Amino acid sequence: MCLGIPGELIGPAGEHDDLAVVEVSGVRRRINVGLLAEQELKPGDWVLVHVGFALSKISESEAQAVLDYLEGLGQPYADEIDALRASDIS
Repeated sequence: MCLGIPGELIGPAGEHDDLAVVEVSGVRRRINVGLLAEQELKPGDWVLVHVGFALSKISESEAQAVLDYLEGLGQPYADEIDALRASDIS
């Protein structure tokens, strides 16, 4: 099963236009936003993130609904966030 997780866009990640920083449940990571190059993205926007790529821009209410559902999974979601926190994708 593949899982896309909502992340809030924090801002650009440096010299490459395709990279941005998102925050997922308190963890900040660089992601590639190149697939959304034709969309206007700004800090505070929400994107659906899968394996380091922003797949689509989503509304804040949709992001919150998905996060609420994922958090409701309990330990499996906590384990995923712990793994994300432990990774260093800089």
